Amino acid sequence: MANPKAEIFELNNGTMQVLVSNLGCTITSLSVPDKDGVLSDVVLGLDSLDSYQKGLSPYFGCIVGRVANRIKDGKFTLDAVEYSLPLNNPPNSLHGGHVGYDKKVWEVVEYAKGKTPSITLKYHSHDGEEGYPGDITVTATYTLTSSTTLRLDMEGIPKDKPTIINLAQHTYWNLAGHDKANILDHSIQILANHVTPVDQNSVPTGEIMPVKGTLFDFTSEKRIGNTINEVGIGYDHNYVLDCGEEKAGLRHAAKVRDPSSSRVLNLWTNAPGVQFYTANYVNGVAGKGSVVYEKHAGLCLETQEFPNAINQSNFPSIVVKPGEKYQHSMLFEFSIERS
Repeated sequence: MANPKAEIFELNNGTMQVLVSNLGCTITSLSVPDKDGVLSDVVLGLDSLDSYQKGLSPYFGCIVGRVANRIKDGKFTLDAVEYSLPLNNPPNSLHGGHVGYDKKVWEVVEYAKGKTPSITLKYHSHDGEEGYPGDITVTATYTLTSSTTLRLDMEGIPKDKPTIINLAQHTYWNLAGHDKANILDHSIQILANHVTPVDQNSVPTGEIMPVKGTLFDFTSEKRIGNTINEVGIGYDHNYVLDCGEEKAGLRHAAKVRDPSSSRVLNLWTNAPGVQFYTANYVNGVAGKGSVVYEKHAGLCLETQEFPNAINQSNFPSIVVKPGEKYQHSMLFEFSIERS
């Protein structure tokens, strides 16, 4: 078929509204009610698809791949073949390279309105694209499963060659509203007893470290601003999701709360890790509605396989072979919790 063009699609169930583009499967807007029933857009984003296509977005709202996060030195070996990837985040390869899945226009396979509106998008990634081996077909389905719940289901099916895959959803959240200054007053709980410490280039060392007694301990809810200035420029770490309760095949990963609006986001996933990132590198980004986003304007909770897993034998494998299927689900549950 002809190359699809970048468009925006609305999912609206009467309570919450989500705008999704087939450019990078990007959530450009997500509006949910606060304690007074007032809708606010709680995701960072740009004013136009043109701005996204010009590369002005620091991964706002998109799905990143073929492999999310960092691959050390842009190198890995699979079945005795060494592969080299673009070093788009020197000295590492980040989020799939120069033109990752976030910069591709996906095909809209299905778009349904009604009480549980959904959209399914598909992208065929070819052998050798951005240095990665093997053809793989990826699909992503966003569904409003209840009045204030968004579900994302991602799949990857390799064609005839083993490959590596790790898709992540890179939305930046500010539950007070995307136009509010920062997320320092938000509190967060991350259901993880361990974190994967990083080297000076933000790549995990391979160690799996207990968080107890450290600045990385969010096993009970804490205000983000309390410790953010003590961890370098902010949080940008992979947490090992090992202590959340389970429901319907998903594990509780995190809970975020904004005191001003009383909005709460509970995140559930079947992935083993989540990258907690506090927008440390956002600096004067011209956003939608004439808002300028600065450092810590939002927070990301990117559920994922562990970063650089292909080069760490003690991390869960990200290799997917023909006949196998990569599958990754996330559930974003919004609610109101008055303090």
